[in-house]
This record gives sequence, structure tokens and C-alpha cells, in this order.
Amino acid sequence: MIKLETLRVFVAVAEVGNIKDAADQIGRTASAISMTLKQLEEEVGGPLFATDRKSSLTALGAFILETAQVQLRSYDKAVGRIRAFAQNRIGRLSLASVPSVATNLLPALLPEFVADRPGLEVELFDIDSRSVQTMVETDQADLGIAGEPVSDALVDFRPLFRDRFKVVCSSASRLCEKAAPLRWADIVHEPLIRNGASEAIQAADYRAMAARASLTVRNVTSLMALAKSGLGITLLPALATVDVPDGVAAIELRDSNAQRTVGLLERRGVVRSPVTAAFHDLLLDALPGLVDSLGLESF
Repeated sequence: MIKLETLRVFVAVAEVGNIKDAADQIGRTASAISMTLKQLEEEVGGPLFATDRKSSLTALGAFILETAQVQLRSYDKAVGRIRAFAQNRIGRLSLASVPSVATNLLPALLPEFVADRPGLEVELFDIDSRSVQTMVETDQADLGIAGEPVSDALVDFRPLFRDRFKVVCSSASRLCEKAAPLRWADIVHEPLIRNGASEAIQAADYRAMAARASLTVRNVTSLMALAKSGLGITLLPALATVDVPDGVAAIELRDSNAQRTVGLLERRGVVRSPVTAAFHDLLLDALPGLVDSLGLESF
């Protein structure tokens, strides 16, 4: 049976690239580490390192490293939670969110929450929906706020609000001269810049545009800049267009089905820590009023 500490020794060596530095890092002797690595290779039935210098991994070693890092991270997080309960303190809250929520909604919730917990560490990841799901699935984030996942095998999804997509373009675009809301026929021949959020749109006209597109950009700031330059148009949810920069226009789209559902993602079967539970409850209590004030549809 492969022990957790054996994996920890292997990860330390693989990450620093040599036994000596790994020994200094984890407080073990070089000979003890060498013996542990040999036992692990015997256990798995193959070499983990391509050379004796331990500076490069075999395919087996790379696979074990990736798997072990996830397991060790999960283990260390569990130990941290146990210690937090034992010492009657709350230590850390990790959130992953799509940029529009991180920019326009969380700033209304986090300051007071953090102020009431001076010992709290908060880590916020501002990323696209797929990455949010991955972070929740791998237990790197306690809570995620993102679009509805394609597969929910490892996560629970609770809808929070809906918002419709808008056409984002240069304010000098001919589209700004047309009567809003725009029809698909108005934009179908425009060069499209794809983004992660717009993958949720299923309209045939949009799928045809996306199939022709050669550029995908996942950062909202970059999308706005490229749209302003006239390189092409993009479609973003209404929440992402609350504060568009000068030179950029966000125009309503007539298709009411071109919308996304944003919700709360949690890893299935994981018991919330006290701080996670507190922020979870705050989110469900305060978010409806926030999204309603922005003209969005809350659940």
C-alpha cells in the first residue's frame, strides 16, 4: 500500500528536481529519501525518473505527480480544517468566480464579511466557468460561482440568476446605427471573437459564426479592447457589460434564449467549513437583491 508520506517525499523530489534540496525541505536524510523512492518504484512497478539526477520524470512519474499533488492538497486542506475546529478559529476561504460576478457582485459582499473576521484569509480566483468547475471538483475552491456545468458528476449546482447576452462592439461599428435589439441577421456576417461565456449560446446562427471564428479570448478586459479596436464583435452576458470602457458599445440582442444561468457550485459530498457555510448563507441571502438592482433575473 502506498503511504501518503511516501507520495509527499516523491512530490518534494519531483518539484525541486534533486534529492538534496528535497531532503532539506522536508527534514529527511538523503539516504532515507532515496530508499523511499526505491520502495515507491517497486510498489508501482516502474521507474519514476528518467535519470539518476531526478531532474526529469518518466510518463509514469508525471502521472503519479499530478495525481499525488491533488491528493496531498486535499489531505492538507482537511488537516487544516481539523486544526481550525480544534483551535476554535477560522482560517481560510477559497472562492472561484467568473469575472463578471467577481467584478460587479462580490465587492458588495466581501468587505463586511472580511471585516467581521480579522483572522480570515480569502483567496479569490477570477476565471472562466470551466476553470471554476475544475477548481471546485479538485477541492481547490470551497465555493464556485459560474455558468451551469456541462457535466455535474462531481459538483452540485444551485442557480442564482440569469442574464441575457449582449453584442459588444466598437462604438464606431455600423451596428450602433441599427435599431436595438439586434437580430441574428444583423450580426451573422460580422467577424466574431469567441469567449468562454458565449459557449452557452445554442442558437444556430451563433454556432455558425463560432465555427467560422479563428480567435478565442477568455479575459473580459482583452475582449473589450479588441472589440474597441474593430477587430470583431463578441457576445457577453449583461453583467459583464455593466461598465464598458469608452469606445465600446454593448447592444441588446433580440433572442431571449441567448442567456446564461449563473449559479453556486460545490463539490458533492464535502461538508462546508464554518466560514464556507457563513459565506454560502450570505450569498444566498444578499445576492437576489443585488442582481435585481442590476435588472437581472434572480431565482
